[in-house]
Amino acid sequence: MTEKEKEKSAALASESQDSAEKKKRGGRSRAKKSDAGAPAAQKKKKSVSKSSSAKSDKAKTDEKKSTKSESRSKAAKADSSQNMGAPHTAPKKRSRSKKDKITAGIAAADEQIKAGHVLPGTIKNNARYEEEDPFAETKRLGAELGLHRAPSREQRKILRPEKKAEAPTKKTVKRHESVKIIPIGGLNEIGKNMTLIEYRGQILIIDCGMTFPEDDMFGVDVVIPDFSYLVENSKKVKGLIITHGHEDHIGAIPYLLEKINVPIYGTPLTLGLIRNKLEEHNLAGDLREIRAGDKFTVGRYFHVEAIHTTHSIADAVAFYIETPAATIFHTGDFKVDYTPLDGDPINLTRYAEIGKKGVDVMLADSTNVLRPGFTPSEQVVGKTLDGIFRDATSRIIIATFSSNVDRVQKIIELAIKYGRKFAVSGRSMENVVALATELGYIKFPSSSYVELKDIKDIPDKELVIITTGSQGEPMSALSRMANDMHRSVKLKKGDVVIFSSSPVPGNEKTITRVVNELYEKEVKVIYNDIADIHVSGHACQQDLKLIHSLIRPKYFMPAHGEHRHLVRHAQLAYEMGMKEDNVFILDNGDQLTVDKNRAIQFKHVVSAEDIMVDGMGVGDIGSVVLKDRKMLSESGLVIVSAAIDTKNSLLLYGPEIVSRGFIYVKEHEDVIEGLQHEAEEAINKSLDGGFRDWNTLKSDLRDALRKYIFSTTKRSPIILTIFLDAD
Repeated sequence: MTEKEKEKSAALASESQDSAEKKKRGGRSRAKKSDAGAPAAQKKKKSVSKSSSAKSDKAKTDEKKSTKSESRSKAAKADSSQNMGAPHTAPKKRSRSKKDKITAGIAAADEQIKAGHVLPGTIKNNARYEEEDPFAETKRLGAELGLHRAPSREQRKILRPEKKAEAPTKKTVKRHESVKIIPIGGLNEIGKNMTLIEYRGQILIIDCGMTFPEDDMFGVDVVIPDFSYLVENSKKVKGLIITHGHEDHIGAIPYLLEKINVPIYGTPLTLGLIRNKLEEHNLAGDLREIRAGDKFTVGRYFHVEAIHTTHSIADAVAFYIETPAATIFHTGDFKVDYTPLDGDPINLTRYAEIGKKGVDVMLADSTNVLRPGFTPSEQVVGKTLDGIFRDATSRIIIATFSSNVDRVQKIIELAIKYGRKFAVSGRSMENVVALATELGYIKFPSSSYVELKDIKDIPDKELVIITTGSQGEPMSALSRMANDMHRSVKLKKGDVVIFSSSPVPGNEKTITRVVNELYEKEVKVIYNDIADIHVSGHACQQDLKLIHSLIRPKYFMPAHGEHRHLVRHAQLAYEMGMKEDNVFILDNGDQLTVDKNRAIQFKHVVSAEDIMVDGMGVGDIGSVVLKDRKMLSESGLVIVSAAIDTKNSLLLYGPEIVSRGFIYVKEHEDVIEGLQHEAEEAINKSLDGGFRDWNTLKSDLRDALRKYIFSTTKRSPIILTIFLDAD
């Protein structure tokens, strides 16, 4: 309170005290007149507040009568209660205005004074009339003076000055947190599956697979994802979760662990396959076992649940990933099989529960989206193979994927059923069968198994050989059998050879070649075009529609397929009622940013090139090397060597011509002689006027030979020049 306001308050208080002395002298006479019903308000002076207007005499009289009657009743009850010795109970408060409270307080005070319970001037000590607000003192003075009105506007300004209006504060808009989904591989291609989930500076990896090289990748063994983004952000990487144990999902793990150290989460069979792969590379990994139904946390923010699904390999799972920003459902590779060979169907109940709970983004397998209908059950293959085994009277050789543990188990069961022993051929098949037997996924009596080196002692009609090579790989066991290169197995006329698989895109030619070679051996060949000896492990259109209807994601991102597969899967999502703005077709290296309100796609955010592995070299083969290899494969190599005296600009020796893959020298000596003559002229011409530098000399020689070779042979071999400085 300012000094000026204090002076006004003191003046008001002095005026109130003078009025109080006058009112005290007439207080008792006023009380007697009030009991007699006389209107006290007729003799009352003007109120202290100048701003408020006086009430009419009749209104004041009615109000006074009502107030004093009520006060008289309350005082009588209070007096009776005190005389009886009962504890005093305060009346229940009810909502009243400030004016009513003051009026009622004055009337009650008068009754107390009249009854002799309270002396005049001591009302302020009664807690019933004390108010905890800025007008408490004013109300006390008003009660003593018999005032009925609230303080005037001028009094309010003195007691509680008006506050200056504050400038409105700007409302801060809360920014929604987001999660990033970054595919490194698996889009616009078959294989090399790898996806990153990034949130608040932490990265979770889903799968880490490889793919086989294209036809134009000469000399390349395998192709793996680009790990450069993970290497640059290695401290952010908190874990790698694996959906299943196929090579296109685990094949690149050894190459990743050579770059960064990361814990790996997977089911028992999956981890077993990874462990074998790491041992081949002399590596150790932090392998953490999970099972379908487990819930676990990776890093600080990724809460993951593994859900059982069905695929062409045991122990396959889907993942439900919860983050504070969004929830993600990743189907992995799957099909809807109600009657799998292991008796454990896909957990559609949990899928429905998760869909009801809410999923922001779903990533789903698109491999078989072009096929209508449902994917047949593995039971179909079992019935077909049963008929073949029943009718066969000679040796059976069956090729299938080594990772298809359930089918291998079925083959073993059929062999035992029809009195046959079984043997295993191919390194990967031997490793998987040993691992699956150790983990309990494959079971058989020991007497039914025979080592491959001992099969010569088993009659043909009592033997089954399970082998690799269903994709026609050149060095696989079945290919070596077809070429008479296998050490233990020699094909015989009448043998039954079964391809229990379907061609992986790109392998059709190699499979056809092997099939033709087998027919030349006069064996009976059975493949998928002839009988139902293989069913896919990927969902067809109706299976995908079922998953979409159960999960009901807010946003959808097709995964695992070539571009045509991704586009068709997006169309299927539209058919299921999804908005086009909520479906995103990404490429490797793109980013999908998702929060609770929206999803945004960004192009070419991280590097996602194909990294080629050739022997011990990883990533050291680029487009230039592949181009040279392609040229070598198409037109061959020509090498020109000569000795030069650079000081005197003279050709001392040569030029000599060596050809590899260009022409057969013995039959084209004239071409070689022409090349020598053309090279000699080009070198001497370049040396005219003095030697300048080696690059100029090499360039002049290559240009001259390239023109001559093309004019005479219409070929464009690689030309390699070698010069010796004889100075």
